[in-house]
Amino acid sequence: MITSTRRVSPDKSEVRIAFSLDNTSDVKDVEDLSQTFPDLEQRLQPVPPCVSLRESVQVYKDHCRMAREFHQVKHEISTLEDCKRKLLAELVEDEKVAVEIARLEEEFRHLTEENRTLVTVHNERAQQLKKLCLTNQTRQNSS
Repeated sequence: MITSTRRVSPDKSEVRIAFSLDNTSDVKDVEDLSQTFPDLEQRLQPVPPCVSLRESVQVYKDHCRMAREFHQVKHEISTLEDCKRKLLAELVEDEKVAVEIARLEEEFRHLTEENRTLVTVHNERAQQLKKLCLTNQTRQNSS
């Protein structure tokens, strides 16, 4: 690999030219070699390859691909954990609602039973009143 850096004129930026007599078509752009992955610890960052060795470039590309996959999986895990938190919150709320429903059902059963009892007592008292009125009326008629 032959690399040359030249400044065409003092007011122009440097121009970098790189070429190799070997078949190193794996290296398409020098800019590709400066990828960083903020999710990775420093010790796990891909190390730029020795561009004259095809195996080194391939290992670097594989490492970068795995780093991108790691980022994607980490993002998916984060998304799923958020979803899990939301579902757990909904579950807690649903459990509270279920407890409230059970309490209301029990209260309804109790009130229904109390209502039946009151209706029965009311009917009994109405019958007793009717009998008393009839008894009272027969006493008044016999007097």
